[in-house]
Amino acid sequence: MKIKSICCIGAGYVGGPTMAVIALKCPHIKVTVVDINEERIKAWNDKNLSNLPIYEPGLAEVVSLARNRNLFFSTKIDKAIEESEMIFISVNTPTKTYGIGKGQAADLKYVELCARNIARVAKDDKIVVEKSTLPVRTAEAVQTILDSTGNGINFEVLSNPEFLAEGTAVQDLFKSDRVLIGGSQSKSGKKAIDQLVDIYANWIPREKIYTTNVWSSELSKLVANAFLAQRISSINSISALCEKTEADVDEVATAIGMDTRIGDKFLKSSVGFGGSCFQKDILNLVYISKSLGLDEVSEYWNQVIKINNYQKTRFAKKIIKSLFDTVSDKKITFFGWSFKKDTNDTRESAAIYVADILIENGAKVFVYDPKVSREQMLTDLDYLNTRTSNENRESLITEKNPYDAAKDSHAIAIITEWDEFISLDWKKIHKKVMKPAKIFDGRNILDRKEIKKIGFELYSIGKY
Repeated sequence: MKIKSICCIGAGYVGGPTMAVIALKCPHIKVTVVDINEERIKAWNDKNLSNLPIYEPGLAEVVSLARNRNLFFSTKIDKAIEESEMIFISVNTPTKTYGIGKGQAADLKYVELCARNIARVAKDDKIVVEKSTLPVRTAEAVQTILDSTGNGINFEVLSNPEFLAEGTAVQDLFKSDRVLIGGSQSKSGKKAIDQLVDIYANWIPREKIYTTNVWSSELSKLVANAFLAQRISSINSISALCEKTEADVDEVATAIGMDTRIGDKFLKSSVGFGGSCFQKDILNLVYISKSLGLDEVSEYWNQVIKINNYQKTRFAKKIIKSLFDTVSDKKITFFGWSFKKDTNDTRESAAIYVADILIENGAKVFVYDPKVSREQMLTDLDYLNTRTSNENRESLITEKNPYDAAKDSHAIAIITEWDEFISLDWKKIHKKVMKPAKIFDGRNILDRKEIKKIGFELYSIGKY
């Protein structure tokens, strides 16, 4: 049986773009994205596509083509569940901030609430697809909840983790490296897998659709992110060594990347990785390993997080030391707040932690980011709970253009690699800033010779 109706619970960074592309590529399938957040759904339905709640290159165009044709956004969750044949769970799974596993384990309360809601509402057989990033064997818990209804409905639980890079999510969905689908190896489980395969096969070559058992699929997502983050932390650890030895981290990265056994991906040194997945998934892996008695495995992966935290702290301390060991009442300008370019996602952005350290030392942080609002920046700082909201508001100021942000600044820190920062009029900026003029390039995007020629003192990651 071909799937004709899909529901996705969760209209965030994964659910929204994924369902928009499925709707575009499968016009014969009705796709309904639901969320309890009324403002988010209102934004998805806004006629002005620049008001979509998520910024991703190409996303507005996809939404405009499919919305109100076979793509719908709604707060009527029960209705969408009842009418669908396949339900994607795409809700947030943050790191726990309370109880057992605090600071490491994934908080699955939203996933459990979804499962209970599906079990309560469903009146016929459903395929339930885990799209959220989940710990291995979460499907077992979801299946148990669904099967406890006692009403004779058959639920098949599949794992279909996303492998999207924010900033290129739409292109990643159009041309995926692979689509991973895990499910039960029973007859009904394999049938459910085939039905999901058929959906993706509308635009993804079948040889790129890989099917496994459900546990392998769940674990593969965590491991993929852990391996990528590990490479970043590895090169970042070497960047500190480069600065002490007068080696150049970019040259080192190029040299080792030419080895085909290593490859050149994810060897770009920076102020540190961020985003919704890397840290959360590694901490989850750390917790799972620890809970299974694999202490050495747990500590191995925990070191990836430690190096990432070290890199952010090292960057902030570099700024303080360069400014004569004090930033009290000094203006520090941040170019960028999002965790990477071409997204408005700020989760675990290095900017949050660098700003927190500088503010703690008395600095006033002025920020220009083309896509992130001041309210989001303040929310990020408030979440750390290191000072009051009023104190954060007094210490963090946003500007609408980079030149105003740089005026009278004691130092400029490039936190996000937005393309526009490369082509700024740096001679104009040099005239506006306090002297000696200092730039801390946390992404190594500037031309060192040109910037120094203008008269800036330039600090780049991993360069002497």
